[in-house]
Amino acid sequence: MTDTKTRKDGRSPNQLRPVSITRNWQVNGEGSVLVEFGRTRVLCVASFVEGVPRWRKGGGEGWVTAEYAMLPRAGSERSGRESVRGKIGGRTHEISRLIGRSLRGVVDVAALGENTITLDCDVLQADGGTRTAAVTGAYVALADAVAWGTRRGHVKPRADKQVIADSVSAVSVGIIDGAPCLDLPYEEDVRAQTDMNVVQTGAGEFIEVQGTAEHAPFNRTELGALLDLAAKGNAELAALQARALAGPDDAPFTVSSADLAASSPTGAAGINTSAAAIAIEEG
Repeated sequence: MTDTKTRKDGRSPNQLRPVSITRNWQVNGEGSVLVEFGRTRVLCVASFVEGVPRWRKGGGEGWVTAEYAMLPRAGSERSGRESVRGKIGGRTHEISRLIGRSLRGVVDVAALGENTITLDCDVLQADGGTRTAAVTGAYVALADAVAWGTRRGHVKPRADKQVIADSVSAVSVGIIDGAPCLDLPYEEDVRAQTDMNVVQTGAGEFIEVQGTAEHAPFNRTELGALLDLAAKGNAELAALQARALAGPDDAPFTVSSADLAASSPTGAAGINTSAAAIAIEEG
């Protein structure tokens, strides 16, 4: 398979699935986003609350954390609610921590005061890439929550530092039928020779790389190709996030990868708008 050949869903190996971000999707929450990567849909809601975990009290700094969950029928078969079972699964813990770590990687927690921003990321429909979609949508909801707190005086930016240093997004990559591919749906994810999730800032710096050889080891050249694909995908996602944050903040507003590509002569990947996103976030 090469870049000129197509995958089962019609994409070339270096293409994202159709992506859309709907900001202000629900009334409640200091930030809310419905993010869609193909048929995967995740609702991300930010809550800004007074106080911090007990182990952070008295330090003058805030906290950013996340909770991830899947609705019982997000997948092809119903899965029982973890709250009913009385035990949170290891995968749920892992993804919740990933989202929180990813967001804290760009936040100046000292500017938050002793306040906490919690991102609730609920998967409404799953078709691969739920954690990467959650990170991507949660960033936009976080930016709105920080702007909300800044307007009310709860967040106090320091003179020498942005509250949010850069955007954050995540995307999956993998080796399918011997070829590196970007943004895997479930059908590809389950048979990938190598599966990887890559979290990056808008500037292209890496926050986290999760990679596993599922069926066959990968070499250094393949690793480089996968990281290059991830960087391309994350650059496009960063541009889409910035476009969403540039829209109205008092009503639902949707941006899509198709719209972004159509508006730029160089396509979505040719737009570098992360700086614009930071200006919007901090009001």
